[in-house]
Formats: sequence, C-alpha cells, structure tokens
Amino acid sequence: MLKVGLTGGIGSGKTTVAEVFRQLGVSVYSSDDRAKALMSEDLILRTSLISLFGEQAFLNGVLNRSYIASKVFANSQLLDHLNALVHPVVERDFQAWCLSQKGCYIIKEAAILFESGANNGLDKVVLVEAPKELRINRVVKRDGCERADVIARIDKQWPDEKKKALSDDVIINDEKSSLLEQVLKLHNIFNDAY
Repeated sequence: MLKVGLTGGIGSGKTTVAEVFRQLGVSVYSSDDRAKALMSEDLILRTSLISLFGEQAFLNGVLNRSYIASKVFANSQLLDHLNALVHPVVERDFQAWCLSQKGCYIIKEAAILFESGANNGLDKVVLVEAPKELRINRVVKRDGCERADVIARIDKQWPDEKKKALSDDVIINDEKSSLLEQVLKLHNIFNDAY
C-alpha cells in the first residue's frame, strides 16, 4: 500500500483536497483531528499535558484548546515541547490505523507534516498551495478570527517554497485551477503505482 502525505499551510485547502480523495474512496488519516482526540483519550499524553500546562489544560474533562493555543503561540519553546509530546503518539496511532486499511494507497493529512517529521516513512508527499492573501481571507472567514492572528499562525509554519522542495506533487488551490482535475490525476497515478 502506498502511503501519501498531504500537507499545506493554514487556509491552503488541504482539508478540502482530503475530502475529494475521501469521495474517491481513499482512506484519509487526519493527523490534526486525531491529535486533538488523542490529547483527551490517551491517558499518558493527557497527564503530560496537565504537567506542562497545569489543570487549565482541561475544562470539565474537555481539552481546553484555546488556552493551550494561547500559551504555545506566545512561546515557541512551549510549542516545541507540546509537539514532542503529541507527535510520537499520533505517529503510533497512524501506524496502527494503516494496518486496518485496504486499497492501493492511503492519505495522511497533516498541516505540519515536514515540520514534525511525519513525512518519514511516506512514499509520496502532495503539497496544497494557495496564495497567501486567499489563505488569510479563508481562515478569517472560517474561524472568525483576526487577520493578524492568521498571519502569526502562517509565520509559525514553514513557507510553501521550503515545503515544495520536499514534495513530490503540488495541487494549486487558487480558486482558478480545477481542484477536481488535479486530484483525479494524482488518484490515477497513485492507483497505477501500486
């Protein structure tokens, strides 16, 4: 089975691209969604998060994402520590998930695929690219947040040029190019490669 990474900066549309692959019958592992779930479900990780952030890390037993985000985006060392706790747990979960999948290929969707080293062990990586201004506008509209907050989050991620150099394929999501055509082309390539 071919393991394909799917990444892109915030607002690039990688989740939309992942959904197109799902509609084609491809199994997609959402690293970000699983990370959020595992932070609550995995008792060792949960205890580590409380040690790192204090009891405020969870409110009424629910992960306090806004509190944690406010802490890590203000402190890059704290963000690194959080990632060092979460990423190995997500990687183990991904490997276990892969064992139960069928098909010619699977997709591993992750916002910080390269930054976290989650690209290791993958056969291919697809980058979803979109113009920065479009990305900012999408996130402001989607999340109802301030423009400056989105720019700060973009600045914490690797630039597309750096990701592009490490990627095998690029999908342009600029609302001009056909997303479906680009995904179908890759779908056929990945099916034929297996």
